[in-house]
Amino acid sequence: MHDRTISRRTLLTATAVAAAAVTTTAAAAPPVAARTPVAARDRLRRLVARMSLEEKVGQLFVMRVYGHSATAPDQADIDANLAEIGVRTAAELISTYHVGGIIYFAWAHNTRDPHQIAGLSNGIQRAGLAQRTPVPLLVATDQEHGIVARVGKPATLLPGAMALGASRSHSAAREAARIAGAELAAMGINQNYAPDADVNVNPANPVIGVRSFGADPQAVAGMVAAQVTGYQSAGIATAAKHFPGHGDTKDDSHYSLPTIHHTRAQWTELDAPPFRAAIAAGVTSIMTAHIVVPALDPSEDPATLSRPIVTGVLREQLGYDGVVVTDALGMEGVRQKYGDARVPVLALQAGVDQLLNPPHLDLAWNAVLTAVKDGELSVRRIEESVLRILELKERLGLFRDPYVTGRDVDRTVGTRAHLAAADRIADTTTTLLTNERGLLPLSRRRERNVLVVGADPASPSGTTGPPTTVLATALNELGFSATALSTGTAPTAAKIDEAVAGARGKDAVVVATYNVSATSSQRTLVSALAATGVPVVTVAIRNPYDIARLSGVAASLATYSWTDVELRGVARVIAGRVRPRGLLPVPVQHADDPARVLYPIGHGLSY
Repeated sequence: MHDRTISRRTLLTATAVAAAAVTTTAAAAPPVAARTPVAARDRLRRLVARMSLEEKVGQLFVMRVYGHSATAPDQADIDANLAEIGVRTAAELISTYHVGGIIYFAWAHNTRDPHQIAGLSNGIQRAGLAQRTPVPLLVATDQEHGIVARVGKPATLLPGAMALGASRSHSAAREAARIAGAELAAMGINQNYAPDADVNVNPANPVIGVRSFGADPQAVAGMVAAQVTGYQSAGIATAAKHFPGHGDTKDDSHYSLPTIHHTRAQWTELDAPPFRAAIAAGVTSIMTAHIVVPALDPSEDPATLSRPIVTGVLREQLGYDGVVVTDALGMEGVRQKYGDARVPVLALQAGVDQLLNPPHLDLAWNAVLTAVKDGELSVRRIEESVLRILELKERLGLFRDPYVTGRDVDRTVGTRAHLAAADRIADTTTTLLTNERGLLPLSRRRERNVLVVGADPASPSGTTGPPTTVLATALNELGFSATALSTGTAPTAAKIDEAVAGARGKDAVVVATYNVSATSSQRTLVSALAATGVPVVTVAIRNPYDIARLSGVAASLATYSWTDVELRGVARVIAGRVRPRGLLPVPVQHADDPARVLYPIGHGLSY
């Protein structure tokens, strides 16, 4: 019934115009201080005039720094800072380079726990206000939720973008963003590099995938606008990304320079709508992509360094006058064509305001200084970006009070109400793709004894999982007798034999699959389990395309991430406590012929 043959171009066009039903509509909500009052703008202009050139240039940079504390990090983090940045601490980074922002990472030991994060944020703000020209900082992170989360438990972890896309609910997307934004704000994180505004029309996309809300540009646009509204209603800045659209590539810009082959007409139809929606919703910043789009810039410069794209398309064509931030400048996609000393200068010439996480700060900072002194960049051009950045800080209220308290953390982060809301939202996202002979929901009488096997990828935040254990535990709590066996993303013959032996005597087997490829031994695992005669239920815990490469499956579901909240949600669906409500936000194509759609956008079964 779902088997139909279409060309790649037809698929792109059909995807672009697909009508996306939604359960709610996004209500208008005031964005973060939508405009800077005239008096405040005049005050900020005077502040810029008092800054030295070094201070102005520093405001353009958003930098990583190691450590849990702004002044007293662990020795290993001091050593890492000295090796990579030439400073010992975050406070020293700020006093030396006058950076306008800091970005948090779990691997940099910035995000141990909510109270520590709040303390680090306050230390950073104290350092900013202790400068000759006192300026608060933008404290940012990538807390997209789903498969990208820098802050973990006990903060609330919510369904990610594609899961929310499967819910078709603007209210769910808005509520998730409001909760996430409130918790970040309580920890002193005032900017989230989210939502992802890419339209993922390429199933082979290695870097976006489930970080996107889906493959229908109008549906993605609605979700992006809802999340911008939700985040900014909680008092934090957002950054729609990755402009002009990273959704149709098979290359990862962390490691190479992807090319998007859309025509200008296709870009207008497919990639532009979510960014237009973000701008209409009052998005406070937009992040550029390290991608080549020849239809928008024949020079084939990365979009981050392209004046035709940043100034010509984003600012002039789309009318955006807010802050533009680069994607991380340490990514190979932006480093391949030009050296690290040229990249920040070219980005500023293109129209960018903030330079995110250069690999060598001293080199980048001095390169911009030199470009100004040599006349390659004008002081006026630098001041234009500095004023945008300061206006954003003003709109966030950072000049009035940049600090947070322990009480803010205790009454906001990981509260029962937020955790319950996360579970409630997850219940709208699980997608049931197949259900042969009505196997699901499992019965505690007929299918009480369950084996849970499959992939156990590392937790996005480092604080959750492992997936098979979480899923088995959730099923046990729902009245089943479930045992977990981790077989990995590339199960060996020995692991497959162990799983087959473990399936004997069981009433059902649940297999967590993770991005099954043509040569993946996960296929062998599923086939071997199906051959036992025990009913096999597969749960795609990342991309929803796995079912196209699997056979012998009695039922198949998609969760779009392997975080605890989604795994608990799929357990409730398997157990029949809630009915599956998610609808595919992307098409699932035949594995042997990608031009043929196996399950279209909007497919989803229920009980």
